[in-house]
Amino acid sequence: MRSKSGFSFFSKMTSSRKRPSLSIPSKSYESSDINKTIDNAAEIIEKWNTEYVSTNKFYSLFCESKREAKKFVKRVKELQNAMDMLIREDPNSENLLRAQNLMQIAMKRLQKEFLQILSMNRAHLDPESISSRSPTSVVSNDDDIWHESRSAGDSIIEVEEVSKNSRTELKSIADCMIAAGYAKECVSTYKSIRKSIVDESIYRLGVEKISSSKAKKMPCEVVELKMNRWIEAVKVSMKTLFNGEKSLCDDIFESSVSLRESCFRDISKEGALLLFGFPETIALRDKKNPHPEKIFPLLDMYCTITENLLAIESIFSFPSISIVRTQAHSSLSRLSESILAHLVDFESEIRKDSSKTVVRGGGVHPMTISAMNFISRLAEYSTALTDILKGSSSSSSAKSLLPKSYFNVSESEESPASELKVRFAWMILVLLCKIDGKAEMYKDFSMQYLFLANNLQHVVSRARSTNVKQVLGDDWIAKHSEKVSQFARSYERLAWGPLASKCPAISTSEAVEMSPEEAMMQFKKFNETFESTCEEQSECIVLDPKLLDEMRISIGRKLLPVYRDFYNAHRNAVMLAGTEGEWNVRYTPDDIGNHLSELFSGKGISENRYVCTPDFCTVTTATPTPGRKTRSLSCRRF
Repeated sequence: MRSKSGFSFFSKMTSSRKRPSLSIPSKSYESSDINKTIDNAAEIIEKWNTEYVSTNKFYSLFCESKREAKKFVKRVKELQNAMDMLIREDPNSENLLRAQNLMQIAMKRLQKEFLQILSMNRAHLDPESISSRSPTSVVSNDDDIWHESRSAGDSIIEVEEVSKNSRTELKSIADCMIAAGYAKECVSTYKSIRKSIVDESIYRLGVEKISSSKAKKMPCEVVELKMNRWIEAVKVSMKTLFNGEKSLCDDIFESSVSLRESCFRDISKEGALLLFGFPETIALRDKKNPHPEKIFPLLDMYCTITENLLAIESIFSFPSISIVRTQAHSSLSRLSESILAHLVDFESEIRKDSSKTVVRGGGVHPMTISAMNFISRLAEYSTALTDILKGSSSSSSAKSLLPKSYFNVSESEESPASELKVRFAWMILVLLCKIDGKAEMYKDFSMQYLFLANNLQHVVSRARSTNVKQVLGDDWIAKHSEKVSQFARSYERLAWGPLASKCPAISTSEAVEMSPEEAMMQFKKFNETFESTCEEQSECIVLDPKLLDEMRISIGRKLLPVYRDFYNAHRNAVMLAGTEGEWNVRYTPDDIGNHLSELFSGKGISENRYVCTPDFCTVTTATPTPGRKTRSLSCRRF
């Protein structure tokens, strides 16, 4: 016998499908007790019979009267106990047939109530309600992504946290239907509503299925936009959507582990696979077309998965949904491969750089700046890179190529941190070797050393001020800082050595007995050498403030003390030997110091003519600056 609704209670009772066993009273019911139980159940069940309710409006039992809803469920459970007794003692009784018909009506009613409660909560996740929650402030595309994802996330939080009362009602209905053998109908209703919520939420978070062929054709800007959306989608999904869905399943189907697993699997599997499969598609796309700058969005995706890995393992712990965990790990593996390919491409780009640009004044090469920007930013992902480089063949290759004394670590050290250190050291070494080659473009040897000092100082400075220092360590910083000093000293020796060699000559003991004419000649030679040296080095540039001060001070220490000694020893004699009141000394020690303090600014030497007389000294601008008056500056008598 089957009702109009399609329910067949008797077939459910006699089918092979297992139903949770109910406690059976040890003492048989009296016939009058059973009749009373059936009558009590019939009174409320027939009152809320869905066949007699207007089709235009559904009056929810659980909304109209919580008290009567509880009574309804209680009477259904009592009816179920009575039926179990009748089946055991009198399976052919008319009371059993009546009870079966009532149970079918009750189950149909409870199924509609179950659907109603789920639908009322689902309504808040309507796609239009999410899209209507526009952000209050939009500045850029990235802000759009952030605000839209947050908006979707807020909407999900609002509806996924089903109220305590609603959870209790859903659980009571589910328990009742499962006990009566209607688990299939209950679960089917639940899945149909909740799966659409998960699927629509994933869609609203900006995650969509993309084939490998479609991904290859997408512009980089579009792909990066989707990657940023995906990162936000994972954060929201793991914190609220999947976590909330599993919690809801656990609460409502607490009485059955198998039903909890079945519901959560069928509701979340498709959305989760779509979510965690996206990185693999993108990683395969970028692996075939590597470019250094693409590595950072990939690292962001890698970090997002690893940060949520424990949650993924916990939420998707059921055996039947292990494919989601497998997909997450597969995406991590693909991302690792793509990231390693981008690192190799970065090194390759440096090696292949064939630009013939000669940087003015021996300054920092653009390649050094861009490479250190990349490496410094890369160091921010040291934790992820440590995991990615663990056991990679490229790290072993880099270590074998590094000089044996490059680090103060034993060759047997194979820790992940050591592999990361080796890889960063190798990338910088590739850069420095290329810079060494570019230094040869300068014909002047002193400029080659200044170029090397400037570029290595930039590398060391960037390393010291970023996470690169934590990766490479203080020893690496100290060793390369000393190398900068060596380059600077070589520059000073070649560029300023000829001038410095004049100073000892005029400060020897023999110089004390010099005649005024000899002293004047010595001053003349020094003046000529000083001016030619300043002119040759006028365009030299040192951008790093620390290195700039060190080099100015170092050159000053070589020149000023000995020049001052000679100057003080012979100024009176030279003054008396002057011709027609004009003095042959052009520079005082302070003048020398002022000139040296302007070195390495790249502005060129000032075109000044120094004229000193016994009464005063003047510095007259040879070519007046437009709009400014030519003026003389008085100085102290010697």
